[in-house]
Amino acid sequence: MVLLNQHHSMAASVPIQKKCLAEAFGTFWLVLGGCGSAAIAANFPYLTGADIAPGNPFGLGFLGVSLAFGLTVVTMAYAIGHISGCHLNPAVSFGLWASGRMKGSELLPYIVAQVIGGVLAGGLIKLVVAGGPAFNLVMSGSNPLATNGWGAHSPGGYGFWAALVIEVVLSFFFLLVIIGATDRLAAAGFAGLAIGLTLALIHMISIPVTNTSVNPARSTGVALWVGGDAVGQLWLFWVAPIVGALLAGWFYRQVLSEEA
Repeated sequence: MVLLNQHHSMAASVPIQKKCLAEAFGTFWLVLGGCGSAAIAANFPYLTGADIAPGNPFGLGFLGVSLAFGLTVVTMAYAIGHISGCHLNPAVSFGLWASGRMKGSELLPYIVAQVIGGVLAGGLIKLVVAGGPAFNLVMSGSNPLATNGWGAHSPGGYGFWAALVIEVVLSFFFLLVIIGATDRLAAAGFAGLAIGLTLALIHMISIPVTNTSVNPARSTGVALWVGGDAVGQLWLFWVAPIVGALLAGWFYRQVLSEEA
């Protein structure tokens, strides 16, 4: 989800337009792969209520969706890491800026590109779901199109404070892994794998709580196509991940960095 350390100098010379295009495509892939797997394949063959079989061999379930999010990051890290750093996430961009790894002038263009990519992917997911038999089921559940939320919109019924705490804490540790794995002293070439596995782990922990955000672009990408409470609760999934990321960037720079 961020630049592999051997590509630092290469990405520095890439024009900002190409970096933003890479971020838009990468975030599109993350939302399509992650939210798409949740909306289309998590409950396949779309059994509901008492008909859901615990041993259903066809649906991906929480574990499958978690791995799907992780795989999107692993694949894009090696595909566009040398171009843009493969942030795919406004919180990651903020955290890298706070750690001194990103220019402030590139922050807004990156975030705009990430949100555009996420929204386009959310629209595609809705279009695909609308062409199948599960449209009403997917759009009427507590988390339509894999949106994030708390209370009635938490898969496990968790409240506001639980949602806030888990999103801040997991975003903090996500950024610690990203910054540490891409440090110049870290083993080269393995950052994408470490970061992707971390994102999968994060989803395994928090899907029941908030349906897992730790990424404002991912949350916005589907919420805007759903509206209602999905948009009304969206602010938390901007504030909490960014706060966690900023804290991690500051902490790594001031405490863990070799220059601290």
